[in-house]
Amino acid sequence: MNEGGTAPTRPLDGLSVVDFSHALAGPYASMVLATYGANVVKVESLEGDIGRAWGPPLRGPETSYFLGLNTGKQSLAVSLKDPRGVEVCRRLVAQADVLLENFRPGTMTRLGLGYDAVRDLNPRLIYCSISGFGQTGPRRDEPAMDLILQAASGLISVTGTADGETVRSGHSVADVTAGMFAIIGILMALRSRDRTGHGQLVDVSMFDGMISSMASNFANFFGLGQPPRPLGTAFGTVVPYACFPTADRDIAIAVGSDKIWGDFCEAIERPDLAADPRYLTNALRVVNRSPLEASIAEWFRAAPAHSWLERLRRAGVPGTLVADFAEVVADPHAAARGLFPTTAHPAAGEVTVTGPPLKFSRDYGAVESAAPVLGGDTRAVCQKRLGMSPAEVETLLEAGVLRATA
Repeated sequence: MNEGGTAPTRPLDGLSVVDFSHALAGPYASMVLATYGANVVKVESLEGDIGRAWGPPLRGPETSYFLGLNTGKQSLAVSLKDPRGVEVCRRLVAQADVLLENFRPGTMTRLGLGYDAVRDLNPRLIYCSISGFGQTGPRRDEPAMDLILQAASGLISVTGTADGETVRSGHSVADVTAGMFAIIGILMALRSRDRTGHGQLVDVSMFDGMISSMASNFANFFGLGQPPRPLGTAFGTVVPYACFPTADRDIAIAVGSDKIWGDFCEAIERPDLAADPRYLTNALRVVNRSPLEASIAEWFRAAPAHSWLERLRRAGVPGTLVADFAEVVADPHAAARGLFPTTAHPAAGEVTVTGPPLKFSRDYGAVESAAPVLGGDTRAVCQKRLGMSPAEVETLLEAGVLRATA
């Protein structure tokens, strides 16, 4: 039982999602929706989502990439090159709450499944389109993937070493940010539908999302009047706020206020830094970044990381090890938060995946099934959701319109 004494439910229980997306941005969004209760039918080509080929690493016949981004979904494998396959999808969309897609603008329209083609079929449908540059504007039709948007949005210009080496962010931040904004947009549109009874198109642009998510970076640019440059792990407007080597490994520290600065100097037994007129305020520390960071780096090298972190924690100064993935997975805090559950896949065996990112006092999120086998739910979706007879389904399977694994 949860808060209020009621049986726990997932907040999106009963929400029907038809997911035409592939690769990362869309599948990430639909995976999170599924984790919180949405019934997600993943519509795949007869060859499958391109993410099924993004390996090694492999687990049996499946790529680890696909297994980690498609938990909780059903797979319907159908040819959208055949009008009969498109009609199957139209029947599915007609009873859905949400359609999600991340093809290039215009692709769904050419397939006969664009927003204008289906909104009369289902006026309450929330139709979410994710693309690189959005459905309008001069760059609308440009092909795009995560790296392209990291570069186009300005992120790469501030990501890298202080000596100017260009570096991509270590995770696909443009894709995942777009996935997050897709979830936000879908939930906003559902809230609007609650009031008006009408669905609508949600236009999610990776370009827009990256710029919005870098609001503080652009604010600093508008204030300075010149583009910021890469600073490694440091931060443009707060000092010290960076990673430093110690006697054995790197740690990260974040001295976010003048009070914490005083606590930091006391913790590392450097009262001279606190009293130095060059470092009395954060603004002065930003101006005098180089000598200060050099002094801190020299001091930190005198002792191992755990020694420094004990001191910083006692003083209330934010600090942590620079952990690798193995250490994150083994972290007791990650276990306590349920962040790495295991799932049982029919071909890949036991697979560890990422867990629910949000916790609620009344509702819950859970990874309740592994990523689907290609076409593993084709018969079930067609017969149970669409009311097609077994004979009708077999006819489409034999014609190569559908593909079924089970």
